[in-house]
Amino acid sequence: MATLEGKRALITGAGGGMGQSHAVLMAKRGAEIIIHDIKDDGAEETADMVREQGAKATVVVADIRDIRTFTSAISNAGPVDILVNNAGVGGARRMVEEITEQVFNQMFEVHVRGTFFATQTVLPAMKDKKDGKIINISSIYAMGGNRNASHYAASKSAISGFTKSWAREFAPWNIKVNAVAPGFVVTEMTEASNSPENIAEREKSMPLGEFCKPIDISYAVAWLASAETDLISGQVISPNSGEVIVGY
Repeated sequence: MATLEGKRALITGAGGGMGQSHAVLMAKRGAEIIIHDIKDDGAEETADMVREQGAKATVVVADIRDIRTFTSAISNAGPVDILVNNAGVGGARRMVEEITEQVFNQMFEVHVRGTFFATQTVLPAMKDKKDGKIINISSIYAMGGNRNASHYAASKSAISGFTKSWAREFAPWNIKVNAVAPGFVVTEMTEASNSPENIAEREKSMPLGEFCKPIDISYAVAWLASAETDLISGQVISPNSGEVIVGY
């Protein structure tokens, strides 16, 4: 098991779903966790779960779309060794004609602007230390497209682009940047965008017979955050039950 002892990790959108799972597993492996979320009750719930693992938890509540408030809040939490850009919103299975300007802007504000400015905020301390791990959460839809949430796929594709570019840009400071691109995972966010019938039908089509669970994604995140991946950078790892396979 890869240890994270002595590390401080900031996880955005950690008040529920996969972010909460990442926080608990990384705490279990020894990391101190800074829990960001827009909802204080969810963030506090995650903090309690982190503390149950014997790890220190700090809560940061801010709307990631309000860049000035958000970056100030995470900056005040202090320097981190690990950043997990996890905050996200679902695509709600919208076709192009259904995507309003407000919906489009929210998608890119949370995924693209949020990921960019969270990274920009923690970067100086990582550069000073000449060490750091940044794990971005992309999606299988950045790998193979999505026929009914193109705005979601496009925003996640931007995150994959950040990952590959930052891996090159930050390498002189020994900062590793990778992405995890989950397949379909049943969370509150995905349930809001899909009917139970759609979810059940899709699971039947999985080559490995079942959906990944949040913990399966967290294993990949925690591994990329560990010293076991110190020579891995610019990569996109996709736990997806074999649904999307991209060759090189």
